[in-house]
Amino acid sequence: MTAFRATVVQFEPVPDQPATNLATVERLARAAVADGARLVVFPEQCLLGYWHLRRHSAERLRELAEPADGPLVSQVVALAAELDAGLGVGFLEDADGKLFNSYAVCLPTGQVHVHRKLHAFEHEAIASGSSYTVFDTPWGFRAGVLICYDNNLVENVRITALLGATVLLAPHQTGGTNSRSPHGMKPVPQQVWDRRREDPEAVRAAFDGPSGRGWLMRWLPARAHDNGMFVLFSNGVGRDDDELRTGNAMILDPYGRIVAETPVPDEAVVTAGLDLDLVPLATGRRWLRARRPELYGVLTERTGDELDPRAARFSSDPVSR
Repeated sequence: MTAFRATVVQFEPVPDQPATNLATVERLARAAVADGARLVVFPEQCLLGYWHLRRHSAERLRELAEPADGPLVSQVVALAAELDAGLGVGFLEDADGKLFNSYAVCLPTGQVHVHRKLHAFEHEAIASGSSYTVFDTPWGFRAGVLICYDNNLVENVRITALLGATVLLAPHQTGGTNSRSPHGMKPVPQQVWDRRREDPEAVRAAFDGPSGRGWLMRWLPARAHDNGMFVLFSNGVGRDDDELRTGNAMILDPYGRIVAETPVPDEAVVTAGLDLDLVPLATGRRWLRARRPELYGVLTERTGDELDPRAARFSSDPVSR
């Protein structure tokens, strides 16, 4: 089988400037497709920016939000049809009287599959989604979407695999966060990014260190390996309000191996072939078939320690770190 070519993108969205960010999406999508990509994965909230949203009022968020069939996503749908490629973009969705941190996968057929972040914590006015997103693609495989923190909970990735996904789109805005855990991520000083031209080694060391790539390597390959699926990790890079996103866009195969990753701590397009014939033979796929679901009832039972995603994300309680 000829390897299916996919792209993961990292770039720095301009806060509250969807037209500017859409122009960046179009420019980078065209570059990826020119390199043979059939599916291009952009970061979480790439059309609006991310971490600054927590500072907005609920009224301002509603002004910025759009339905999935609104002008922004509709332009991406048109671009996907023109390029004959799938394009995944993050946006703030207004649906059924609620706001969601959502991700639209726009297929060249005109179909749009929207995932709503299952564990949203960005703002009290942004609701969490309540369903998984797995769908057939025009290229003969099933894909799934999990947004940022969704991927940290192992159950979400396992369920996505059980629903038939062999390729997982994993858009993020991560790295450089102020984790309460003593061994978690820590902020990267803003001046490291501001001086990246003068001191490229410093920004590379920071972004590849324990608050960036080092943190990802603790868990991201395991998600791919344990579930026998490709993971397309896209991330923001650069300033995100008072934090720095560390990029590290990469494509992992069903054995958890890195097929390709960005060589630069800057805007980048990473394209690689996915050898889909690896999936049936992957260790994780054997493990899926060896499951004993009758033993796993405890997974669906509450322990009493559960917290709302916002509380779980920011709590200083050692149990919830």
